Amino acid sequence: MEPQAIDATFYSQIDIQIRFNDLDAYRHVNNNSYFSYYDLGKDEYFREVFPSDFRLQTVVPIIANIKADFFSPIFYGDPIVMQTRCSRLGNKSFTLQQRAVNTKTGRVVCQSETIMVFFDVATQKSAQIPEQYRKNIIAFERGQLD
Repeated sequence: MEPQAIDATFYSQIDIQIRFNDLDAYRHVNNNSYFSYYDLGKDEYFREVFPSDFRLQTVVPIIANIKADFFSPIFYGDPIVMQTRCSRLGNKSFTLQQRAVNTKTGRVVCQSETIMVFFDVATQKSAQIPEQYRKNIIAFERGQLD
């Protein structure tokens, strides 16, 4: 898989702090650490798009599937930003695309695709995306959410 086009619009991004313990024996970021970075990107996206108490609701987004592609290693001290956007919005699920960009080189070093499903905590089954969340995602992805 090739890196996503650099001109794709990602309205959500967060700087990633590379920690010494993220490194492996080869002195670059271990592949397991990337998933922590993806989580930071998801948290930032949710903070920007969903109500602040969304985790306390009875219907919440959970990860159903995640896949990642690694293109270039990240080294300690590299300036990395994680960018996140919604690329698909269904009835019960949505897909988040994420990419880590080295801001010094402008290079996409890795990318992921995560399928998120809304889940009813009480019934333990998938649920419709709440209408306000749907509206917020659409507005955010159009650059129109305050």
